[in-house]
Amino acid sequence: MSRSDWVSVLIGVILGVALGLYYAWGVSPVEYTDTSPASLRSDFRSDYLALIAVAFDGTGDLERARARLALFPDVLPADTLAALAQQRLAQGRPGPEVSALARLASALSGNPAGTPGKTQTLASTRLATSTSTPTRFPTSTRRPQLTRIPTATPGSPFKLESEETVCDARLAEPLIQVRVLDASGNEVSGVEILVVWDTGQDQFFTGLKPELGEGYGDFTMTPGTTYTVQLAQADIPVTGIQSEECTDERGETFAGSWLLVFVQPEDRP
Repeated sequence: MSRSDWVSVLIGVILGVALGLYYAWGVSPVEYTDTSPASLRSDFRSDYLALIAVAFDGTGDLERARARLALFPDVLPADTLAALAQQRLAQGRPGPEVSALARLASALSGNPAGTPGKTQTLASTRLATSTSTPTRFPTSTRRPQLTRIPTATPGSPFKLESEETVCDARLAEPLIQVRVLDASGNEVSGVEILVVWDTGQDQFFTGLKPELGEGYGDFTMTPGTTYTVQLAQADIPVTGIQSEECTDERGETFAGSWLLVFVQPEDRP
C-alpha cells in the first residue's frame, strides 16, 4: 500500500470518529431517565443525603427518611450520616444542615433524643464562616408539633463535675472525651467545646457520635502536648490536660485519654 493510500485511510478514520462523536453528543445524546440516586457522583450523593436529613428535620417523618435512604443500598445510614455530619462540620457548612444530619443519625440509631426539636441546635458563630443565609426547604403545611426536652438554660453556665484519666487500650489514639448534661441529667447535644494548645486551637461538638450518647464529643490528643479545654457555655477552662501513660494487662504501656463531665446547675432565682 502506497503512502497516499495510508493517508486516505487515516483521513477516513478521523472523519468517521468525528462524525460518530458528533452524532453521539449532538444529534442523539444519551439521556438518563429514572436512574437511582445511588449512581450519583460521591459529592452529589452527600448532597442528596443532606437533603434527606433536612427534610426529616422539617417533618419528623422517620419512616419516610428510611424509605429515601433505602435508595442507597450500599450505605449504613446511621454511620454514614454521622460521619457526613463531622465532615461537613469540618468544612464549615451551615449549622442547621450539620444538626439535621446528626439528629437523623441519632434517630436511626434508636435514640429518641434524635427526634427533631429534642436536641440543642448547633448555633455558633464559629461554625460557619460564610454569611450567606441557609436555603429553606419546603415543608408540609401542617407541621407536626414536637415536644422539646430540657436543654441548656441560658444564663446557667456548665460546671466541671468530674475529670478522670481513661486507660482503654481499645482506643486507637488518646482522646479528650467530654460528656455534657443539663440540670436534669439529660445529655445535651450541640454544645461547642474549644481546645487550645501552644501551637494552635480547634473546636468540636457533642452529639456527632450519637451511638456514644447525645452529650458525648471527643478530640484526638497528641502525646506530649498540653491542652486547655473550655465549653463555649462555661466560665472556667480546664487546664493542664495531657495524655498520661497507661499500662495494659501484659505490662505494655500506651497513651491514656481523659474524660471530662460537665453539668449545668439548676438556675435558681
